[in-house]
Amino acid sequence: NSFFLSLEVPSSLVQATPTTFGDLRLANGHSAQRRRVTSGPPPSGLQDWLHTFQAWSGPERLLALDELIDRCETNQVKHMMQVIEPQFQRDFISLLPKELALYVLTFLQPRDLLQAAQTCRYWRILAEDNLLWREKCREEGIAECVSSRRRKSVRPGAAVSPWKSAYIRQHRIESNWRSGDTREPKVLKGHDDHVITCLQFSGDLIVSGSDDNTLKVWSAVSGKCLRTLTGHSGGVWCSQMSVATVISGSTDRTLRVWDAESGECVHTLYGHTSTVRCMHLHGNRVVSGSRDATLRVWDVSTGRCEHVLTGHVAAVRCVQYDGRRVVSGGYDYMVKVWDPETEACLHTLQGHTNRVYSLQFDGVFVVSGSLDTSIRVWDAETGGCVHTLTGHQSLTSGMELRDNILVSGNADSTVRVWDVRTGQCLHTLQGPNKHQSAVTCLQFCRGLVLSSSDDGTVKLWDLRTGAWLRDVVALQSRGSGGVVWRIRASDTRLVCAAGSRNGTEETKLLVLDFDLEESKRAE
Repeated sequence: NSFFLSLEVPSSLVQATPTTFGDLRLANGHSAQRRRVTSGPPPSGLQDWLHTFQAWSGPERLLALDELIDRCETNQVKHMMQVIEPQFQRDFISLLPKELALYVLTFLQPRDLLQAAQTCRYWRILAEDNLLWREKCREEGIAECVSSRRRKSVRPGAAVSPWKSAYIRQHRIESNWRSGDTREPKVLKGHDDHVITCLQFSGDLIVSGSDDNTLKVWSAVSGKCLRTLTGHSGGVWCSQMSVATVISGSTDRTLRVWDAESGECVHTLYGHTSTVRCMHLHGNRVVSGSRDATLRVWDVSTGRCEHVLTGHVAAVRCVQYDGRRVVSGGYDYMVKVWDPETEACLHTLQGHTNRVYSLQFDGVFVVSGSLDTSIRVWDAETGGCVHTLTGHQSLTSGMELRDNILVSGNADSTVRVWDVRTGQCLHTLQGPNKHQSAVTCLQFCRGLVLSSSDDGTVKLWDLRTGAWLRDVVALQSRGSGGVVWRIRASDTRLVCAAGSRNGTEETKLLVLDFDLEESKRAE
């Protein structure tokens, strides 16, 4: 490697440069007595030939050696290599001060570091350096090292870097996602034969909402239903969750704030005059949208309605809130940007020719998906339409936007990946393994895209290449009525809400855990 060759070893560590190969052997600690070939006495005239060789200039010696090698047999050249090669194999890392050696190792990829640790004992000590692995974790976006609780499982006396352990764990989880190394999913049965309309997931708690008027709180670890949240007099259509606080919206025209740990209904929020169809939680505030064509801003801790946003002339179907601006989409074909403090509509984004069903908002761009088959990208500050994304053939029911990459799921059975800055479609996730029916939900993380469908599967795709990786879930009733309605994923778990509309599949949650070592300890 040219980088390694260009490094200067401190002069205090370097001996005088050997002038002959014999000097090099002595410098490397080898005996001056070379391993002799047992082929009888030396040939006559050898000493004279050697004196002649020594009398020649450097270039003349090289010419003579070239001629000599050409005349050697293969086993004779092999003998020369066995004598020569070991003398040039220098462990320069061990010669360097520790700080400089560690600096050299920072240029290695993590996989190469793991191999370097197997070279010798000293290299292993260097390759276990915790600060070195902390930097590697930072480069990979790993923000938390392995806790002391996990480190107790390491064999006594083994000096393992917590940051290295964190890297290896993340690499193992990534491999489990991609390759399918997971246990059988936990099956959580509930809500009878009703539809699971919304799904939330926080820490080890899962909350499912249904048109049976209830929400259920489940343990992701044990798979048990911890409690059922009752109080709504109509179906639950939307929910949000932060730690153990759950907010639900219902056809009974109310929102309810729940403590998922105790099951207590903390507040019932009255004000809407029709079904609460959508909501978005940010900090201590939740914004709800209703079929009554209004949006309401609520303080979750007090249950008080702080603001009412009026301006839509049909049902509000989707809403986004970033703490500063509210963005809403409705059945009136409009997208509106609001200042919730003044209750003023800052922009009405016109362009869609049918109902708006999905929204994403990152503070800079508003992205809206419509039944008119198009997706529009808007500038949130000016209200101008930046791009119209065309290619889907039906309703865009779900989207996710992160770092200028948009993933859209459509009733045409495809998922598309877009760059919202350029408007370019980077990938269409289809091909021989594509969904066979409408995409119901999607999520992307870890460079992966997860998509669920009416065809009863959850598929995993590579975000960068657009390639299908595998089917993570495939219901037995897929293709004959089985549906995956909702999915939620963390770094280590996937939760799916599944069932059917014709009785071919029981309503249930499936929980897949990709951190197998951690789940074993939890058991």
